[in-house]
Amino acid sequence: MKESLGANTLVYPTPVWVIGTYNEDGSANVMTAAWGGICCSKPPCLAVSLREATLTHSNIMRTKAFTVHIGTEKLVAETDYFGISTGRMTDKLADTGLKWSKSDTVDAPLVEEFPLILECSLQQVVEIGLHTQFIGEILDVKADKAILGDKDLPDLELLRPLLFSPVIRKYHGIGNLVGQAFQIGKKYKNQKE
Repeated sequence: MKESLGANTLVYPTPVWVIGTYNEDGSANVMTAAWGGICCSKPPCLAVSLREATLTHSNIMRTKAFTVHIGTEKLVAETDYFGISTGRMTDKLADTGLKWSKSDTVDAPLVEEFPLILECSLQQVVEIGLHTQFIGEILDVKADKAILGDKDLPDLELLRPLLFSPVIRKYHGIGNLVGQAFQIGKKYKNQKE
């Protein structure tokens, strides 16, 4: 028998993303977000949900663009800081010593130290309740060569992305490889054919 935990955000795990935008004065702003994921394959799109109270929310509404930096184990302290501080009060990138440059694809900054960054153009805004969901078309993905594996694609074991446990508020690293997707389950398919 399963225990009822009520209506809650207990979906494990969620991603740990750092959303990059420009402030009105052209300075770079970043914030950490965990309510996000891929929402379309063609065109490639992702969705991230933010509270209207955040500076990032108003920046995306104004610029119609944002970048998504995948949080990593190496950058866990910086990534956490970006979520517990407000860009209205401090320059988070200056505080952490991280450097940024301009994207050549979208009107949003790239934080150089993050090894995997998605550049997004705002496609749709959905008001949900406490959060607004921003759907962005992924126009380009930038990756450091150091995290590329087979077929020059990002390798999770090289990237070492952060995962977030909602409600209990903990960061986790990735575990071991358990099987090849779209292959390991074929043993059941073959039984019926």
